[in-house]
Amino acid sequence: MLPSVLTYFRLGTINSLPPDLIYKSAAQTALDLVPRLREQGADIIVAVTHQREPNDYKLAERLPPGFIDIILGGHDHYYAHAIVNGIQVLRSGTDFKQLSYIEAWRKADGPGWDFNIIRRDIVRSIPEDPATVALVAKLTSSLKSKLEKPIGYTVRPLDARFSTVRQRESNLGNFVCDLMRFYYAADCAMMAGGTIRGDQIYPPGILRLKDILNCFPFEDPIVLLRAQGRALMDALENGVSQLPALEGRFPQVSNITFSYNASAPPGSRINWAKIGGHPIEYDRTYSLATRGYMGRGKDGFASLLVQSAGGEVEEVVDEESGILVSTLLRQYFLSLKVMGRWQRWSKSLARHWDTVHQNLHCNGWLKPASGQTSPVTEKAPVRPQRPTLQRSKQYYQYGRFTEIDTEESPEKEAQSHEDMDSDSDSDPEILTSPQPTTNYVTLPAQSAAEEERRLRLARRVVRKWMQKAGFQPTTLNGTDDAGFTPTWTPGISPRLEGRIVIEDTR
Repeated sequence: MLPSVLTYFRLGTINSLPPDLIYKSAAQTALDLVPRLREQGADIIVAVTHQREPNDYKLAERLPPGFIDIILGGHDHYYAHAIVNGIQVLRSGTDFKQLSYIEAWRKADGPGWDFNIIRRDIVRSIPEDPATVALVAKLTSSLKSKLEKPIGYTVRPLDARFSTVRQRESNLGNFVCDLMRFYYAADCAMMAGGTIRGDQIYPPGILRLKDILNCFPFEDPIVLLRAQGRALMDALENGVSQLPALEGRFPQVSNITFSYNASAPPGSRINWAKIGGHPIEYDRTYSLATRGYMGRGKDGFASLLVQSAGGEVEEVVDEESGILVSTLLRQYFLSLKVMGRWQRWSKSLARHWDTVHQNLHCNGWLKPASGQTSPVTEKAPVRPQRPTLQRSKQYYQYGRFTEIDTEESPEKEAQSHEDMDSDSDSDPEILTSPQPTTNYVTLPAQSAAEEERRLRLARRVVRKWMQKAGFQPTTLNGTDDAGFTPTWTPGISPRLEGRIVIEDTR
């Protein structure tokens, strides 16, 4: 947001480009457009862009110094400020995590402007605005039941503690890195341990959508790079360089094994490293699945800096085409479900996930769902069509009741059933609907909290019944795959495999 000081000047503004400028490059558009704005009396020219940071730099480099005054960039999800060719280039982060306060002053010694740019981070110490809090609560209330939806199941505890993922091998890190590698058919995968933000042990049992989003909140996609072995070795060295500090750069890996000595000098802590069981060849090119954050050289991963950001590493799948870690995990768990996969799951996507499963689960990391003889069916079974409810010809969706005339439009009725699929990304909040529908068992839960209360009550009653009946409850320990799995999905069971060896020669 521009401060009020700028409102005293005549700004260069345009609502839509003239037809003759629509198909030109950003630099050529500026060269053609800015003189027109100057002729109309604009004192200061602000370019508001939505492109990657390197492209903003190229734009500034290709314009004459002082041709425009400041570039306010977008698209990238981080804060950055630079002066390129005398032009201020600023991007103010994302999701209101940061803001920029900008003041512009006429230069005293010539034409142009001096800028005072102050970064302001949104932190907890800033008082909340009650009206905004109420508005956010209203807008997000419909998301709560979605976040509580069971999305997967784990047979073993998943270790996401900072003390684990930032200094040693984690079974959750192994699982996610393997999934990244097989999704992109890469030679190896590397993920900074700071990617995993759960800081807890997820116990055996149901994983909910909110668990995935809370543990992997970052919005930079997974990318596929081609990097030389030397670059990978440097990346591993960087990953262990700050120990014993629990830095987020510590690497979790797939198809990579390495040994390190934390007491050795930084830069020479890796004792040995292998890819696919063979020593890393410095001059060989490997395909690497990693986060876009690391591909931008962040957290000291300068050896992985991609060409578009000024580095030497080739991008096969860039951030524009990559997939978020949270989205990848959601697709994975949905692809495991016995029924209720995504409605528009294409044949090519099904074939792709079949290949991922064949590679990922060949090491016994999956326990079949109860009643299944094989871990994952090759094709999703045909979903039985819901019977038409005769008691009403309307259903509640997105704050309104919708009438369905089944006699005039049977296609519309079929579409309504598809829209009400509980596994759809756009499903209505049927379970929390205020519609006073009664069934023969109980009233539907009115909120996620009410659903949790009922589950706790049901568990307590079942425990008492088992005690009265003389049954002994089964327990799940984290060392084997014994125990229950639900009927609707297999249970994942990742384990430690000695990928990261800690050696201390002191």
